[in-house]
Amino acid sequence: MSPAAFLGATGRGTAGILGAIGRFLGFGVQSLGWIFRPPWYPREIGAQLMQIGWLSLPVIGMTALFTGAALALQIFAGSARYGAEFAVPSITAIGMVRELGPVLGGLMVAARVASSIAAEIGTMKVSEQLDALRTLAVEPMQYLTVPRLIAATLAMPVLVAAGDSIGILGGYAVGVTRLGFDGATYLRNTLEFLQFWDVASGLVKGAVFGFLVALAGCFFGMNSGRGAQGVGEATKSAVVLASVLILAANYLLTEAFFSA
Repeated sequence: MSPAAFLGATGRGTAGILGAIGRFLGFGVQSLGWIFRPPWYPREIGAQLMQIGWLSLPVIGMTALFTGAALALQIFAGSARYGAEFAVPSITAIGMVRELGPVLGGLMVAARVASSIAAEIGTMKVSEQLDALRTLAVEPMQYLTVPRLIAATLAMPVLVAAGDSIGILGGYAVGVTRLGFDGATYLRNTLEFLQFWDVASGLVKGAVFGFLVALAGCFFGMNSGRGAQGVGEATKSAVVLASVLILAANYLLTEAFFSA
């Protein structure tokens, strides 16, 4: 490939990426505008709260349980080198509520929810149901996107709180049964070490992650290509983008909350 061809291909690729970012940001701004415009379709919001929140709880709980248990083992193995085994309860708790609970919970919801949303809306687009909604004077953004954004933003902090509790319980179970900690002492160290902002920051992260997951799913569903291949590509892209956005937003939020 000649230098001119290489530069041309690089330029086209960069322009394509920047165009995709611009379309996604525009979709996000447009979605935020629709959130504050009635009607809000409470029945759809309730259905999505069940789908995104309640039905995601088992996978969040299992993920958090084993993560908390493994985290306690790893922290004990590391702290034992310096005779600091007493720090296991406190570090396990702060690791769960600040980082692992929100991030792993967000990634699991991204895998489950972003793919589902993209596939559902993409199938509706392929089968021309979106056009049918417009024919009935119903805006698809308002009827499909807004309820999912609201439901995911509300459900994720609850899921994160549940995951944090289960993760700490997993660490407690390992600490008491495998590492020789006294149960009452373990819980006391955990509660004394945690501060309000440790927990609150994780819940704020959960709300942001939930919004991003739903936004990615809706964006690729609304822009799905025609046919089964287009829906499949939209589903895959939604999960990938949601996961990357969660990790990027986690860094930015951590920097904002704890950089001082």
